[in-house]
Parts: sequence; structure tokens; C-alpha cells
Amino acid sequence: MKKIIKTLPLLALLIVVSSCSSIRVAADYDKEAQFSEYKTFAFFKTGIDKAEISDLDKRRILRAIEAELLAKGFTKSEKPDLLVSLFTKSQQRVDVYNNAWGMGAWGWGGWGPWGGFGPGWGWGWNQQPNVSTSVQGHLYIDLIDADKKEMVWQGMGTGYLTRNMEKKEERIKEFVSKIMEKYPPGVQQ
Repeated sequence: MKKIIKTLPLLALLIVVSSCSSIRVAADYDKEAQFSEYKTFAFFKTGIDKAEISDLDKRRILRAIEAELLAKGFTKSEKPDLLVSLFTKSQQRVDVYNNAWGMGAWGWGGWGPWGGFGPGWGWGWNQQPNVSTSVQGHLYIDLIDADKKEMVWQGMGTGYLTRNMEKKEERIKEFVSKIMEKYPPGVQQ
């Protein structure tokens, strides 16, 4: 029983860390679209300019999308079959944990080690809450039929963003890669 109690905080930390690194993805598409006919792409500047992120992050995202489409056999063109647009949003998440308890609380006003009321060493609650903040980001990648000017596919990824500048590009590539795994629809990944 003591081993279980000792491993619970570690298990909780592992769950939090693994959930923070994961990216949840979804996709929606036009069932009438002939995805096999799309061979070329270009970026839809009007839509991309509206994305409320830094120009540096836009370029990172666009490079990652371009790499994924080229790997799928697409060609970048001035007369494209598909226009690529994106949309982003983020929200800050604040978690307050006030469940730190265990052996090792020294203080006044609790039961002492000898059963009397007074100072002592024993089980107790840590009254200092732990506060954690993180930023959850959402990236939408829209593929638009260039002739019809209609969206034919949308991929969306949700996950936690990093504030570490060295890992930012890696995280953006991971977001885009996971989303683009869903394209084209109906292909087993």
C-alpha cells in the first residue's frame, strides 16, 4: 500500500506530461470532392494574412505545410488546384493544485507526535497551492478548390505550445505533420 501511495504523484506527473505533449487532430471534408485530381497547390495569402500569430510563426507553419504536401507528391504552382489557408487560436490554461499532503509537516496548531495539541511532526496538508500555466493552441489547415473557391478539406490540431524557442519549430512541424496525416481522406494511415 505504501508503494502505491509513493508512486501516485509520479504517475500523475507522467499523465500530465504525456497529455501535454500529445496533439489531438480531426479532419472534415467534402465527400463530393475528387481528391485524386488535386496535384498542385499555392498558399492563399488573403486567408493567411488574417491569422493572428507572428510572421515568424506563420513562416514556420507554411514551411511545414509545404514540406508535407511536397512529400505527398504535390507541386507548388502559380496555377494551383488547391489553395492552402490557415487559422490559429490559442487560450491560456491555469491549473491550481492544492492537494499536496503527506509526512513532514512541522507547525503549530495540529496534533503533536505524542497525541497532544501543539507543535509536532506528522501528517498534514501543504497550504501552498501549486499553480501551473500553459498555452493550448489550435491550428486549422484549410484546403480550398482553386477553381470553385470552396473549401474541400479542413484539418485541425489541438495541443500545448512550447515557450522554448529552440523547440518551437519542432513543435510546429509536429502539429502540421499530425494534421496532414489525415489528408487525403479515406487513405489508411
